[in-house]
Amino acid sequence: MQATVEQLAVADDERGMRQAMAEEVRRGLVRRPRYVASKYLYDARGCQLFDQITRLPEYYLTRAETEILKEQGDDIALRTLPKAIIELGAGYSTKTRLLIASGMGAGSLEYFVPTDISRTAVETVAHVLPREFPGLRVHGVVVEFEDVAEVPRFGRQLVLFLGSTIGNLNGKARAQFLRRIRRMMHADDWFLLGVDLVKDKRVIDAAYNDSQGVTAQFTNNLLRVLNRELDADFDPFGFSHVAAYHPGRRRVEIYLRSLMQQTVRIPACDLRIDFTRGELVQTEISVKFERKSLTRELRAAGLHLQEWFTDPAERFALALASPVFVSAAR
Repeated sequence: MQATVEQLAVADDERGMRQAMAEEVRRGLVRRPRYVASKYLYDARGCQLFDQITRLPEYYLTRAETEILKEQGDDIALRTLPKAIIELGAGYSTKTRLLIASGMGAGSLEYFVPTDISRTAVETVAHVLPREFPGLRVHGVVVEFEDVAEVPRFGRQLVLFLGSTIGNLNGKARAQFLRRIRRMMHADDWFLLGVDLVKDKRVIDAAYNDSQGVTAQFTNNLLRVLNRELDADFDPFGFSHVAAYHPGRRRVEIYLRSLMQQTVRIPACDLRIDFTRGELVQTEISVKFERKSLTRELRAAGLHLQEWFTDPAERFALALASPVFVSAAR
């Protein structure tokens, strides 16, 4: 059997998952500033909208990362020789096909393990990839990307965390996540991390405020998720998308802004919220990185930066790290 899908969500049943979501959303909305975890953006419609975002002319991140993978994929595969590629937060694994092809070309790759909170995305990948890559065994795992300890092992592995998704985590959460990555790795494993780099504010702002309004639809979709899953009565037309890069904090901050004074009820959270006009709910951050600071973060987690790949315009980088220092001469 070449394709399997395993459910390893934090809660084992639908009711338990809904309760966990309600508790997390309640904690975020009663604090100031108000906050909802970005993972709830990615229902089936959210995944489709984000896939559209990656194709937008302003959204350079995916194109830049794809350029690097096309140019360096074979060298990465030969350097790491993985038996298994593990992709955390895989989505539909569009870019990852380049590394899979390189891994199979190198003669080492047997397994691909896509993990994602979206069961739809995982099942799609598990269904499609064995047809695209005959002989590849796909074992999908439905789980949040932070729960790396739950991911099965199939031998020497290359762990992927692409798309600069790590930028959605604040400093403390990033440190915890990188330590979890280190604990899941054996001495001969590798970690490939995609990060968006610090650059001109105008370029970054345009990427998160596209002219077609797809990013705004993506942010606004969160309200529909809360309405559906928690019986809330958010008016999707009563909030607008706001995103801006803050150079001092080296991060984009994304919010939903209330367009009027309004009251929202969320029965599953036992919550009634009075929003003032202009009040913000943070939905996401996107941290931008530099090589020097990222090297320090990796080292603090017990990971050693071995290779640093960028696109020609140096907009984006792939950082290849190992749990032990490895000499460049092999």
